Amino acid sequence: MIVYNVTVNIDADVQERWIEWMKEVHIPDVMATGLFLESRMLRVLADDEGGITYAIQYTAAEMDHYERYRAEHAPRLQVEMMKHFDGKFAAFRTLLEVIHPR
Repeated sequence: MIVYNVTVNIDADVQERWIEWMKEVHIPDVMATGLFLESRMLRVLADDEGGITYAIQYTAAEMDHYERYRAEHAPRLQVEMMKHFDGKFAAFRTLLEVIHPR
């Protein structure tokens, strides 16, 4: 199993709008690709100056599913986030392999 983790630091002044957009638009759009088994959104418990940090995780059954997502869907979905929140966030992505389920 592969976990695609997107860590986002979002400006406090758009945080609530961004959370709603993520829950109602972006995460459902990612899941609608059919390439991930599950998703979850977590808040990073840290005192951040200049924003609030979240981790959004998507689980794929195999690396090929993640690679298809990156090639066929990610660019379009990332453009949508830029349209709505450009200049209001910073993001970085991490790819993780599940070694032990629990």
